[in-house]
Amino acid sequence: MSTSTTSAPPGTQDQPPARAAPRRAKRANARTGWRRALRRDWQLYSLAILPLLFFLVFRYLPMIGNVIAFRRFEPGGSLFGEEWVGLRYVRMFLSDPTFWQVFRNTLWLGGLTLVFCFPIPIVLALLLNEVRRRSLKRFVQSVSYLPHFLSIVIVAGITLQMLASDGPVNHVLARLGHDPVRFIQEPEWFRTVYVGSEIWQTAGWGTILYLAALTTIDEDLYEAARIDGANRWQQIWHVTLPGIRPTMITLLILNVGTFMAVGFEKVLLLYNPLTYPTADVISTYVYRSGVESNSFSYAAAIGLFEAIIGLVLITSANQLSRRTVGTSLW
Repeated sequence: MSTSTTSAPPGTQDQPPARAAPRRAKRANARTGWRRALRRDWQLYSLAILPLLFFLVFRYLPMIGNVIAFRRFEPGGSLFGEEWVGLRYVRMFLSDPTFWQVFRNTLWLGGLTLVFCFPIPIVLALLLNEVRRRSLKRFVQSVSYLPHFLSIVIVAGITLQMLASDGPVNHVLARLGHDPVRFIQEPEWFRTVYVGSEIWQTAGWGTILYLAALTTIDEDLYEAARIDGANRWQQIWHVTLPGIRPTMITLLILNVGTFMAVGFEKVLLLYNPLTYPTADVISTYVYRSGVESNSFSYAAAIGLFEAIIGLVLITSANQLSRRTVGTSLW
């Protein structure tokens, strides 16, 4: 019994190398193009050296210190800890009731800041876009931008002075027949005070990107909407908001990424032991545990936990935005 063998058509055995050759040529062309661009625009690329060095020295190299979250660290000892303790400090803060109270406070402040501070710049930008008098528009912009240029220390000082027991707000309440309110000492008022000061400081500056995005919308779209009988509100809903949607999504993803990193400096300046039940957040708890109590490994474990949650949040928000809206950060 004989078996017949079928010979392959000529040239088919060389197919894999034929497919690999264009890939190698493409990579070679890419490397050549990169070198050519670097030689041509080396002055522009050199401008990126200092920012890259900044992020390398102050952002990436300090990440090595996260190893002390798994090692016992003593001040004056080894830079990377004395001995390996594994997940000891992780189990410590996970079983600490104070940490979970701080965690809930962080979620509350981060959520309220996102809910109120994210949409207000959009609304303000839409209102400024409708102002036709340039002098009035510039005046409103200048007044709303000004708080951004004040340091957080000054903003916190103004807030404390305005809401003090003998401050202007309580004077107005007294004129209206109300008893003085201890805004700074009562825990239930802290979230309102924090979010209100955050809106005042950031709302105006946040409109800059949205106003820039509004200038890119084609005027023909508004003309077509007017021809179709759309009023001003309908034009905003169907033309303006879709036009600035990529900017909105990008900023929303960035805000979600910093959800857990509630403003450490402002909270530290505004809170006091009386308001710890609602004001103490992860960042201030880490500061007190690490700097004031010298529990550096414990504080590093909590900080690493916070960073991981932030990474998960920003990655999830980016993927959700890509699948639902078609716009993402990367």
